[in-house]
Amino acid sequence: MSVPAAINVTPRAIGRSLTMPRFYHLAVHLLVMFAAQVFDGQTALVTGGGTGIGLAVARAIGRLGARVVIASRNQAHLDAGLAALVEAGCTAMAVPVDVRDPAAIDAMVARTVEAYGGIDLLVNNAAGNFVSRAEELSPNGWNAVIGIVLNGSYYCSRAVGRRMIAQGRGGSIVSILANYAWTGSAGTIHSASAKAGVLAMTQTLAVEWATHRIRVNAVAPGPIVSEGAARQLWQSDAHVDRITASVPLGRWGRAEDIADAVTFLASPYASYITGDVLTVDGGQWLNRGTYDFLYAPAQDR
Repeated sequence: MSVPAAINVTPRAIGRSLTMPRFYHLAVHLLVMFAAQVFDGQTALVTGGGTGIGLAVARAIGRLGARVVIASRNQAHLDAGLAALVEAGCTAMAVPVDVRDPAAIDAMVARTVEAYGGIDLLVNNAAGNFVSRAEELSPNGWNAVIGIVLNGSYYCSRAVGRRMIAQGRGGSIVSILANYAWTGSAGTIHSASAKAGVLAMTQTLAVEWATHRIRVNAVAPGPIVSEGAARQLWQSDAHVDRITASVPLGRWGRAEDIADAVTFLASPYASYITGDVLTVDGGQWLNRGTYDFLYAPAQDR
């Protein structure tokens, strides 16, 4: 089986890259990186698990033996995601939930425990985002993103963490951030604030719950090829060009790149890692130095 070359996202390649065979990348890397069935007997809950990064994470963990529960408030996403997981040979279940509703989260946890006997892994991936200048962002827009990203991550972590503590066998929580959570970025006042809050939550819970053998970490993606993000965030070829140029490795990531990182942090291979953030962005967040322009293409100087 040959592995396709890394996707180099350009304005015209971004659409084509969405249709490339992603399973090759995932299958080969999982075989190389992890022992088969490393999550055997465990149950993983992935919010925002019907599409994109969430689905890639669910598929990766499921292929390594975990029973996977994907959650989303979009039933169509759940139906398609569950079908993809079953096709990949995973044991999976889909649960509709709005992560802004603590009662709905408690019901999701109860349903998962009833079906599979417990929860061992939580991936906080549910998110909402759009680009907006701070002065133009409405209170409703602010609250929508804070509610899903920050409040939702806490509500899920609290509900699942309480269950993990009661089970007495430890566990792992991984939250999906963004590489601007600690740097800020224009147009992301709502998302950056929410993600920074999740980062602080991650570090705090890592200390509080270490005594229960619950590890809490995060992954911070950079620009990732995604059909939804391509439509909602990258509004022109020029935007895509500038984002690509900001990545030292010269390409956009794929959902499977993030899935690999989450799988590692959730696995026993990371048993001595907690309270940390694994940045998966091709070096983008580092490419902000005073003299970076000296190394830019001549036409950009």
